[in-house]
Amino acid sequence: MTNLKRVCIYTVLIIASIISTFPFLWMIVSSTNKSVDVTQGRLLPGSHFMQNFNNLLNTVDLVPALINSVKISIITTLLAMLIASLAGYGFEIFKSKTKDVVFNFLLLSMMIPFAALMVPLFRMFGTISQTVPMIGIDTLTAVILPTVTTAFLIFFFRQSTKMFPKDILEAGRIDGLSELGIFFRIYVPTMKTTYAAAAIITFMASWNSYLWPLVVLQSPENQTIPLLISNLGSSYAPDFGVIMTAIVIATLPAALIFFVMQKHFVAGMMGSVK
Repeated sequence: MTNLKRVCIYTVLIIASIISTFPFLWMIVSSTNKSVDVTQGRLLPGSHFMQNFNNLLNTVDLVPALINSVKISIITTLLAMLIASLAGYGFEIFKSKTKDVVFNFLLLSMMIPFAALMVPLFRMFGTISQTVPMIGIDTLTAVILPTVTTAFLIFFFRQSTKMFPKDILEAGRIDGLSELGIFFRIYVPTMKTTYAAAAIITFMASWNSYLWPLVVLQSPENQTIPLLISNLGSSYAPDFGVIMTAIVIATLPAALIFFVMQKHFVAGMMGSVK
């Protein structure tokens, strides 16, 4: 590779990285400025972050919203990992004449937008509220259950299971392990990179979920962090410095999880098994 070609490649990569990171950097800078500075497009850091943070705490119930988002995201991620991996493992390992038919119908469900399912889901949870209020409308459970797993996650685990060495399964069966024993003691530790990638995808999707929580959560004490930020932006005179501060705080958990697990995420998305 010639020096000129290398310079061109790195120049393009530097420009692309600046374009990609600029919104994030602007968000951080804006959280340190006043609202008027944000609207004027100020690109230099200010000294009003603590003031914006105090105004945020005095304006909204930030901590309960964060706790609600954490609860929903962690429970959804854990249940999704268990259910989706069991389904993907079963679809790939066990043989059946109707297996592929069921799996194809499952993949077809990915073509249905979630917005088309909200009305029947809302009516279903409304009916459930009359008999089992704990999992009905305006509960965190109602947010978790419809999104506890997806056809994509099941497909993702099934495709990753194709790379799983089947000889290990036979050795486990010979040693007398049950199918659940093989799954939890052999499959799960071996597929840790796949679990890491799926966990990041699920956690970030659950953390940033807005439409379904907006529909099903009706009381202020149950709102999540995306709903809180939306309420800040819909006020008559929004304080953009406070809004940017809330966005920075809401971004930190998902960003931290991604940066900590990014190596496993890349390996899992590449389909490697270790």
